[in-house]
Formats: sequence, structure tokens, C-alpha cells
Amino acid sequence: MATAVKAKTLEIEYPTAEVLVERARAMIPVLKSRAKQAIADCKVPIESIAEMKAAGFFKILQPRRWGGYEMNPNVFFDVLKLIAEGCMSTGWVYGVVGCHPYELALFSDKAQTEVWGDDNSVLVSSSYQPVGKVEHTEGGYYLSGRWGFSSGSQHCDWVLLGALIPSVEPGGPPDMRTFLVPRRDYVIDETWDTFGLRGTGSHDIVVERAFVPDYRTHRAADGFLCTNPGQKENAGPLFTLPWAQIFLRSVSTAAIGGLHAAINGALVIAKDRVSTNTGKASKADPALMAAIARAYAQCGEMEATLTSSFNAMMAKAERGEPIEMSERALNRYQSSAVVRRCAELVDDMLPLLGGRAIYMSSPVVQPWLDINAARAHVANDPNNMAADLVGGLMGEPPAFLFL
Repeated sequence: MATAVKAKTLEIEYPTAEVLVERARAMIPVLKSRAKQAIADCKVPIESIAEMKAAGFFKILQPRRWGGYEMNPNVFFDVLKLIAEGCMSTGWVYGVVGCHPYELALFSDKAQTEVWGDDNSVLVSSSYQPVGKVEHTEGGYYLSGRWGFSSGSQHCDWVLLGALIPSVEPGGPPDMRTFLVPRRDYVIDETWDTFGLRGTGSHDIVVERAFVPDYRTHRAADGFLCTNPGQKENAGPLFTLPWAQIFLRSVSTAAIGGLHAAINGALVIAKDRVSTNTGKASKADPALMAAIARAYAQCGEMEATLTSSFNAMMAKAERGEPIEMSERALNRYQSSAVVRRCAELVDDMLPLLGGRAIYMSSPVVQPWLDINAARAHVANDPNNMAADLVGGLMGEPPAFLFL
């Protein structure tokens, strides 16, 4: 195992990427053992959150000035895949909650201080649906509404909520922003009852006319243009990346971990299964072997493509170069296609594994349910991302800011 490296400027020891990845790999068995509890409770076990905190996983994308590691996002995604291999619900929550230190670093320094000033391990959930009602008032806004799908919210002390601010000019366009709201100003309504990703506890958030100061809002346009107020204090190359590129991967990468789990489960079944009807061994079935091989190969292809994309973006960021819109559109499309591809690959394996595979105790069924549930996220629908990619190839400007 690699040793920790020492930061010369702050004299703080930071774990290497290899150390963090090995810590995540070591958690797979215990996360598997807790998966049924997460599903039954509709909540990632408190112990799992505590252990991920202790392992430093939530610090990977957090600024160093707030005790974080400020690492290449691929470290975050590698950890995410391994956690999701153990329990996809836990991986999903880690992906969503674990990427929020990145967005919080883009807010004004005053907002960052409110969240992390007394405790830099505080966690933040989200729901970016632009459904909130916003009223202008001196120094900020009054925010009201109900937001769904706030994964991991029961473990968090703050929430990020999407809303459109109406223009003060008659007929002017609304301003899309994310509002940062403390736990005292919202209620969690436990509505989550789904066939997959049950352990994410993605409940509703209800806000009744809470005051949100202007500095606790983040403009979508700033995230798109990479002109965020927090970049003044958090000036490292990491925080010059487009925020949407980070978030989109955070809700697709768990499916790769789920696919790993499904492939491993298929291998366990296929290794010694013999059909009681035909007497044929599964490992002698060419159709099953082809389905498993296809899943394994394509999983590696997706991982290699996404890893290469982020390494290329980070290299540009470190050189102070902007990420071209064509690159952003392609990366976004490739990320959005991951979950559907993973679902199709598990769909191909499952019916070839026989009756044993359809029991809830099967090592393939839960990943199959979770991956199919993950398809419902708007960011995991490639049809939503195709127009900007193809439009860019035609020389047209992007139509969507979340790029």
C-alpha cells in the first residue's frame, strides 16, 4: 500500500490516491453486509457514513483551505465505483453528497465559512429541480417549495436547492440559481419508496418562506462560464473546471460499480450452475459467456473513456486553458449514456443465469434493480444531451447551460 504524502506548504499529511482507493476496496465486504439494512431502512447506515468520513472520502473534492485534499476528480470517481460495487445505494449517496464540497467551494467565501467554519466535515445534500418559488427581498430572497430526490438528506446539515429567480425587469429572463439552506429552515418529508436505490433515502425537502441571503446562492451561469465567486479563495486548477462536468459524473458512476457487482455475481452463479432441466452447465453456454464477456469488456471501455476525459480536462485546467464546448458536450453525452448501457448489459446476463438468479438473494438482482432506478435521473438520459453534442458538430452554440 502506498504511503501518505506530505504537503510542504501546510505541513499536513494527505493520503495518496492509491491509499484512498485501497480504503474503498477494503470497505466492499462490509458494505455488502449492510446493503439489506440500507434497503429496509431506506437510508445508508450511519456507520457507513461515519466510516467514509473517517477514510477521508468526503474530502477528495474539498478545498485544502478547508481541510480537504483537492484531488483529481478521477480519484473521487474511482472511490465511488468501489463503494457502489459494495452497495450501489451507498455509492449513489457518496457520489451526490461527496461532490457537493466542490460546488460549495464555488460559493462566496462567506457561505463556505457558514457551513465549514466550525466543522469542516459537515455534509450537504441537494435537489436541483428548479421548482422553488422565489421572492425578492432586501439582501436576498424568500424561498418556498417542495423538492424531491434529495439523496442522503438524513445525514446532512445543509441542502442545495434549485430555483428560478424572476427578473426584476418586466419580461426579462429568469436567473437559474442554487440556494444553500441550513437544516433549521427545511423539513425532510420521508416519501422515498422505490424498487431500486432504496437505500439512498432520496426524500422530499420542504421549505416554507425561508430567507436566503444573496451570498448563499450560486448562479448556473457562473458554473457554466467558470466565473464563480469562490474561485478567488479556492484558486487551484481543480476549481476552474465546469461544475456540471463534476456533477454529471457523480450520478452516473455508481452504475459502473453496480455493473462490476453484477458481473461478479454472474460469475459466481455461472461457475457451478448446472440446469436441472437440461443438465447443461452454465459455463458451457456460449450465449451466457458472450453476455458476461460483453459486460466486462464494455465496462472497461466506459471507465477508460471517462477517466481519459477527466485527465484531459485536468491537464488543461493545470495549464490555465479553457475546456472547449465541444469537449464538454461530448463528455456530458458519454456520461449520460453510462447508466443505460450498464442496464442493458445486466439485462443481457440476467435471463441466461436461470431461476437461481431471480431470487432477491441473488447477487445480480439488486444491482439490476439499482441500475435501472438510476436511469430515471434526468442527467442519465442521453436523449437530453444529444442536441448540444450534434449542434456543436454543426457549429451551433449550446442551448443548455448545464454543460
